[in-house]
Amino acid sequence: MEKQKLPNSTLILILGICSIIGCCCYSIPGLVCGIIAVVLATKATNVYKLAPENYSDYGNVKAGKIMGIIGIALSIIFFFILLWAVAFIGWDAIQDPELMQERMREIQEAQQG
Repeated sequence: MEKQKLPNSTLILILGICSIIGCCCYSIPGLVCGIIAVVLATKATNVYKLAPENYSDYGNVKAGKIMGIIGIALSIIFFFILLWAVAFIGWDAIQDPELMQERMREIQEAQQG
C-alpha cells in the first residue's frame, strides 16, 4: 500500500515558520500562527500514531510543532518587552525618536545616580 501524506503537514510547517517570523509584528501574528500550528500538529500526530505505516511527512509535523512552540514563546516574550517599553517609556515616545532619546537619557541618569 502506498503511503499518503499526513493531513496538513506542509501547512503545519509553514505556520510554524510564520509564527517565528510573525512574533516581531507586535507578537499577535506569531501567537496566532503558533497556536494554530500546535493544534494542527497535535491532531496530525494522533492520526499518525494510529497507523504510522500508512503516512509519510511526519518530520514536517514535528518540525512545525517545534517551531510553533518557539514562535509562541518568542511572541509572549516580545509582548512583555513591548508592554515594558510602553509602561516605562510611553507610547508617545515610542512614536517620536527624539522624545525616545530624551526619555532613555532620563532613565540612564536615574539609574546612574
